[in-house]
Amino acid sequence: MSSVPVQRPAPTPPAESPDEKFRRLARTWREQTAYVSSSTQMFAHPAYQEIIRMGEPVVPLLLQDLEQEPDHWFHALRSITGANPVLAEESGNLDKMTAAWLRWGRERGYR
Repeated sequence: MSSVPVQRPAPTPPAESPDEKFRRLARTWREQTAYVSSSTQMFAHPAYQEIIRMGEPVVPLLLQDLEQEPDHWFHALRSITGANPVLAEESGNLDKMTAAWLRWGRERGYR
């Protein structure tokens, strides 16, 4: 009687925390859109869309990332929260848009 080797499934890697998932997706998005000039293409990137699908729990991570390294997270924040604290005259100014979102986050207890 011959024995058949038993195939054991590979161990399941530990699940990513929301922070780990966000960092991985943000790194992928930044690497793959570094030379993209179209904001539409940047925001349509699968990693950016996955960050949006993470929903409200990712808002503090987006705000923290904005505080450390201002980037184009405004569309994601608007999509998730439904808010837009950026004044019309601040639109297009990365520093002022960042300041508006960080102020919004502090007023809502995110930071």
